[in-house]
Amino acid sequence: MALFRFTTDPPTRPLIRTQNLALRAPVATDYAAWAVLRMESREFLTPWEPVWNEDDLTRTSFRLRVKRAAREITTDEAYSLFIFDTRSDILLGGLTLGLVRRGVAQACTLGYWMGERHAGKGYMTEAVRGALRFAFQDLALHRVEAACLPNNAPSKRLLERVGFQSEGMARAYLRINGSWADHLLYAALSSDRLPMEK
Repeated sequence: MALFRFTTDPPTRPLIRTQNLALRAPVATDYAAWAVLRMESREFLTPWEPVWNEDDLTRTSFRLRVKRAAREITTDEAYSLFIFDTRSDILLGGLTLGLVRRGVAQACTLGYWMGERHAGKGYMTEAVRGALRFAFQDLALHRVEAACLPNNAPSKRLLERVGFQSEGMARAYLRINGSWADHLLYAALSSDRLPMEK
């Protein structure tokens, strides 16, 4: 069970703070920044994501996304968060601790995306480190899992840099860019000695 519960809507305050970043649930007023960042990053993100729905970038679709994120946080099912630079309040990307499993598992799955113009600057490394602290300390989880395509060298480097360990290959694991794709599986445990921030 999470160490805290939201009785109504999740707070609009950040759930995770790091030295340079704030991670919080999306709200309706994030739509314009999100739509611009996703549109301008579409070609950059396409090889690593499921096929986008035709209406993916519409305001209606975004409203549903915001409602789902709020509901899932309130019910401790998933934590879909936007990543902001605290110095500029610019939206950089998103990160999800999803598929939260309680009971004997106490685990979740990490997913993330970064806007193209912000990639390669260390933001996601910092965000994932913060997410691991949140998962292990605030949510009292034991295990955080992640998966990436074998040819996604930046994602492999990121996961290994923050302390995830490789656990093998899953065949045809996720449908990415229209095709079932093999994925490398990684995990970090609350008992692991994770690398310190640099």
